[in-house]
Amino acid sequence: MSLKDQFDAAVAASKSLPERPDNMTLLKLYALFKQGSAGDVEGSRPGFTDMVGRAKWDAWNELKGTSQDEAQQSYIDLIESLK
Repeated sequence: MSLKDQFDAAVAASKSLPERPDNMTLLKLYALFKQGSAGDVEGSRPGFTDMVGRAKWDAWNELKGTSQDEAQQSYIDLIESLK
């Protein structure tokens, strides 16, 4: 099974976790997913009025420079630990 296939399976598994992860874990999942699927963050940081968007952008930006393969593997590992 290729890394991409494992990543896609982990994305599907993330929708059926036994319990909802805490907000920090959700942000980490979001950032790893975005880095693994789209690469480095693009665009400008959302303004103060968009607190959720700003937190997501910051989490994703922290992974800047991480390879897509690394991010995908980290996402897979995190999902496995949450099952």
